[in-house]
Amino acid sequence: MEELLSVNNISVYYGVIQALKGITFHVNRGEIIALIGANGAGKTTTLHTLSGLISPDSGSIHYKGQDITKLPGHKIVSMGMAQVPEGRHVFANMTVLQNLKMGAYTRKDNAETEQTIEHIYSRFPRLEERKNQLAGTLSGGEQQMLAMGRALMSHPEIILMDEPSMGLSPILVNEIFSIIKDVNQDGTTVLLVEQNAKKALAIANRAYVLETGTLVKEGDAGELLNDEAIKKAYLGE
Repeated sequence: MEELLSVNNISVYYGVIQALKGITFHVNRGEIIALIGANGAGKTTTLHTLSGLISPDSGSIHYKGQDITKLPGHKIVSMGMAQVPEGRHVFANMTVLQNLKMGAYTRKDNAETEQTIEHIYSRFPRLEERKNQLAGTLSGGEQQMLAMGRALMSHPEIILMDEPSMGLSPILVNEIFSIIKDVNQDGTTVLLVEQNAKKALAIANRAYVLETGTLVKEGDAGELLNDEAIKKAYLGE
């Protein structure tokens, strides 16, 4: 399989606290990779480092064969990497449609942008119903769909998702995970950070387990789903 993203010995410090301790992993094109771990394990820091929001203190990140370790976030987006942040972060005082258009800021072809919006509406019919509504008035589930739709507007080759199920009802959680699977089947690679480890492992190809900034386990997602230590620590079994 073709390696799309490769993370080599990345360390990140917040002042004197070491948030990531030399982590190494890779994502192949077309995979769904789950990154699981408890609160404070370093999952969000990992995503922020990959997308250029945080600069690592040591180590390197290669994407599509290029070193992106020190590149700023907007350059990384234009190379085909998008992030759906934790807590959605939609633009509350802008309409659904305006939010989607913000996701296409790296693309210059207006006709293509309109086409992409239609594609997003076909995947998220509720966004079309509410296209003129202010994003801040949407429900949590609808805001999550908007955040995902906005990220897909840039036609990413890989999408980084940070806790997409957080704060959602069980029915909406199922819907969001079903959409993640569809997005992947359409050809987008997914790196998924998720506290709902059972759901994440159920749709992922492979997974990595992060504990206090260190990768402690990796493997086939199905195998980790049946691993006794994982069940006990993360699956509430």
